[in-house]
Amino acid sequence: DGFEGRSSLTTWIYSILVNKARTRGVRDARTVSFSELTTEEGNIPAVDPSRFDSAGMWSDPPRIWDSLNPERIVAGKQLCVHLAQIVDKLPPMQRAVITLQDIEDQDASVVCTLLQLTDANRRVLLHRARSKVRDELEAILGRSR
Repeated sequence: DGFEGRSSLTTWIYSILVNKARTRGVRDARTVSFSELTTEEGNIPAVDPSRFDSAGMWSDPPRIWDSLNPERIVAGKQLCVHLAQIVDKLPPMQRAVITLQDIEDQDASVVCTLLQLTDANRRVLLHRARSKVRDELEAILGRSR
């Protein structure tokens, strides 16, 4: 596949550049840059920084559930309905990542392959999706932020 002299060296090099540009364009179309991810929601943090203390730990840790009882079981079923509605409202890529990884329990590498994402993009999308779901569920449950 080397230069055989049937065309000018300039034409051969130009053809190589065009093919490289096309290949790069196809590859870049499959990935999402971090700058594109931030334009979707601006520079708003996924989790409200006031929820953490100066050491980065939860200022109000998530509460442990008491033992199950019939009321809690019914509430759990209602919560599942709310959860499905919240996930349906997420942006498409966040919805796809959280559905595949958290609901369908797919491995991270499978999620990346199916959605043609880098692992870093998958983690960002998953973090944002989980943060939105958590915020919405806390609002439904009436917990303070």
